[in-house]
Amino acid sequence: MSIRKRFPTAMILLAVLFVLIQWAPLAVFFFFLQAVIIVSLIEFYNLARKKKLQPQPLIGILMALLLSASFFFKALPFGIALFGGLLLAGLYFLITFNTIEKAMVFPASFSITVLGAIYISFTLNHFYPLQAERGPYYLYFLLAVIFLGDSGAYLFGYLLGRHKMTPVASPNKTWEGSLGGILFACLGAIAARLLLLKEIGLGEAVLCGVLVHAVAQVSDPLESLFKRAVGVKDSSNILPGHGGFLDRVDSLLLAVPFYYYFIHYFWK
Repeated sequence: MSIRKRFPTAMILLAVLFVLIQWAPLAVFFFFLQAVIIVSLIEFYNLARKKKLQPQPLIGILMALLLSASFFFKALPFGIALFGGLLLAGLYFLITFNTIEKAMVFPASFSITVLGAIYISFTLNHFYPLQAERGPYYLYFLLAVIFLGDSGAYLFGYLLGRHKMTPVASPNKTWEGSLGGILFACLGAIAARLLLLKEIGLGEAVLCGVLVHAVAQVSDPLESLFKRAVGVKDSSNILPGHGGFLDRVDSLLLAVPFYYYFIHYFWK
C-alpha cells in the first residue's frame, strides 16, 4: 500500500487515540471503543458471507454490546451477560431458521455469529478496565510495545526475512521478522518504563514486553487466517491505505486481554 495513503490515515488515528486516552471521560472512551467493536464485527461478518455463511449481524452486535455492558456495569457479571447473549441468539435462530434450507446452514451461521461477538467484543473491551483501573500510562506502555514491535517485525522481515513463519495465514511473516518484533517490543517496553512507569522494575517491563508481543504475533496471523480463507487481503477499505478496522486491531485482539491479566496478577 502506498505510503502517501498510509501516513495521513495513521497520523489521524494516532491523534484521535491520544486524545481519547489522555483526556476523554471514561464514558466517551467506552462508547468510542464500542464503535470500533461494532465496525470490526461487521467486517468480520462480511468476511463470513464470502464463504456463503449466513451470520446474523444484528444478533451478533446485540450480543457484543451485552458482553460490553458487563465491562461497564460492575453489577452485571460477565457470565450472566454471556448466557443472556447465547439465549438471545438461540431464540432468534430457532424462530428465523425455520426451513430445511436454513437448517442446513444453521450450525456454521450460529457458530460464526456467536464467535464473532466473543472474539471481538470480549477481547477489545479489556481496553476499558485498563483505562479505568490503571490510567493512560499503562495503555501507552501497551501501544508502545505493539506498535514498535510491529515496526521491528516489518523492518527485520523486509531486510533479513528468509524463513516463513505462517506461510498460509501471513505469507510475508518470517521468523527473522518475529525476532525483530520481539527486540523492538523490548525497546518499546524499556522506553515506556523509563518515561512513564518508573515504579515498574526494568526486568518486569522487558518480560511483559516480550510476552505481550509474542501473543500479538499469534493474534495477527490468526485474524489473517480468516481473510485468507475467503481470499481477501483486507477486511474492508474503510481506512485509506490501512484496510479495515479489523485489520488495525488484529494484533490487539489477544494481546490486550493478555496484557490486562498479566499486569493484574504480576504487577501490584
